[in-house]
Amino acid sequence: MAAPPHLEFERDMVELQEEIDKLLEMAEKKEIDVSRELAELRRRLGAMREDTYRNLSPIEQVQVARHPRRPYTLDYIQRIATDWIELHGDRAYRDDAAIVGGWARIGGHSVMLIGHQKGRDMKENLRRNFGMPHPEGYRKALRLMRLAEKFGRPVITLIDTPGAYPGIGAEERGQAEAIAMNLREMARLRTPLISVVIGEGGSGGALALGVTDQILMLEHAIYSVISPEGCAAILWRSAEHRDKAAHALKLTSDDLHALEVADEIVPEPPGGAHSDWDAAGEHLRSALLQNLESLEALSPEALLDARWRKFERIGAWKEDEGDE
Repeated sequence: MAAPPHLEFERDMVELQEEIDKLLEMAEKKEIDVSRELAELRRRLGAMREDTYRNLSPIEQVQVARHPRRPYTLDYIQRIATDWIELHGDRAYRDDAAIVGGWARIGGHSVMLIGHQKGRDMKENLRRNFGMPHPEGYRKALRLMRLAEKFGRPVITLIDTPGAYPGIGAEERGQAEAIAMNLREMARLRTPLISVVIGEGGSGGALALGVTDQILMLEHAIYSVISPEGCAAILWRSAEHRDKAAHALKLTSDDLHALEVADEIVPEPPGGAHSDWDAAGEHLRSALLQNLESLEALSPEALLDARWRKFERIGAWKEDEGDE
């Protein structure tokens, strides 16, 4: 596999890693002991990663969330679940590969796992439409959610999309109606629902899988009604202001947790999820198990009541006393 691309702010870390690799290669060729030098370089690299990723700007968080080597839904399923059986089709038009879903087992829990799926190369991205679902993708997701409700099994959704596909064909087949139907039906499904933003959470395309009892976000994921570039193009008529837009949109996990939109932030390994897929999967699996235990203890009536109250609180606002 080719070396993963790196982001601009990762340059110093990449150079230090290359220095470590060269030292290892030299030690192997000349059979010399470089353990002391390696220990110091690795210590420096670890400290650099921790400091860099602790102080990312909002637009840098966006870049990490979009990293092409970041694990996608199927990568996480491979690491957190067993007995995965993928199910296909919306039973009306076709199977949309931008959304995958099926039965799986996480620990002792039988669950329905559904998520957006991007591609790793151009051929796969074209097949999966760059993770942007058509209406049949959302209808497939809703079919699987209803199947889970029928058998009393929890639903877990993994969100990672720039947004729903805005093409003419998608609009002709009812994109807006499909998303709206998911919002309504998820609000009243009588089974535990958990969503996790694992990368990009873009607009209604993300929200169509996000009306859940618990909303989790990976540490470097983003969740927003519009991309920073799109926001900048509307407000400042230039995508060059995307840094300012990213800050104003409050799209990071810290922002959304503070606003009580996200219920929990799932930590990522130092250097982001793309630096260690296995560690990222273990963090996610642990968080899901804890939430499954608490939600499965509730009755359907208690779940629905808490879910409605949760979303009623989101978007609540108040006027300052000085406002007229």
